[in-house]
Amino acid sequence: MKQISWAPLGALALAMAVIAPAHAQQKSVAITAIVEHPALDSVRDGVQAALKDAGFEAGKNLKWQYQSAQGNTGTAAQIARKFVGDKPDAIVAIATPSAQAVIASTKTVPVVFSAVTDPVAAKLVKNWEPSHNNVTGVSDLLALDKQMDLVKQVVPGAKRVGVVYNPGEANSVVVVKQLQALLPKLGMTLVEAAAPRSVDVSSAARSLIGKVDVIYTSTDNNVVSAYEALVKVGQEAKIPLVASDTDSVKRGAIAAFGINYRDLGEQTGRMVARILKGEKPGDIKPEISTKMELVVNPGAAEKQGVKLSDALVKSATQVVQ
Repeated sequence: MKQISWAPLGALALAMAVIAPAHAQQKSVAITAIVEHPALDSVRDGVQAALKDAGFEAGKNLKWQYQSAQGNTGTAAQIARKFVGDKPDAIVAIATPSAQAVIASTKTVPVVFSAVTDPVAAKLVKNWEPSHNNVTGVSDLLALDKQMDLVKQVVPGAKRVGVVYNPGEANSVVVVKQLQALLPKLGMTLVEAAAPRSVDVSSAARSLIGKVDVIYTSTDNNVVSAYEALVKVGQEAKIPLVASDTDSVKRGAIAAFGINYRDLGEQTGRMVARILKGEKPGDIKPEISTKMELVVNPGAAEKQGVKLSDALVKSATQVVQ
């Protein structure tokens, strides 16, 4: 019986392995968010979609794991330590508290932050130039003067602007400080109400009744995760709510001129793909999302005691019915 030689097949397999693209090999990405709410969930889904477009698909050539800290910074730190121990090719950290936890846990594993308002103030990076370490990412920083332009369009006579925020969240503190500096120049004043936990959002909002003409909500994670509680107060007390997060308009805010967080996630995912293909995070400059959308909700406006102008509604990217 003639003996069959498998050597040529073995050589062929070896040759194919050599010429196969680097990103065809198994890669791993771990992704964490401080809490689950529509905006941050959209970021996560956008990251996964962009990675798939770049050739990295979960269950095929990509190991993908996701964990939420459920709003708890202690849990965020535990997740960070676990993910660092897993040694993935990249960790994606969504929102400032999760990003701070992950970056504090590793100086070697590539970290890409997303949905962080001010990564410099949060001490994730020293400046907006390439970090030359293991960190890069995408910011959701907004121009607050344009935010206040929208407030004036929704409530033309507004003088007193209320803000509910978590004083323990770095990105929220940055926004409040910027508003403190900006509003007096616009003939407006800021009235603050602290909500250290998401369960505090309702009582914080109620403390503003009679003191404000409008409530402006930033991307504070406690506020966004409990947005329905804020909407309830706005409707009962006829205080208009203007958001910076477009997903909040679907949940009862009157309007938002903000970032599409799915797009932000896709922008983040493209950055992660570059790292999976061999680029170093420290060579990639942090980015800011520049794609803005105006979303309005005339029904919410009516429930909160205001009527939107036809011009504002017509200029909207999306009208929530």
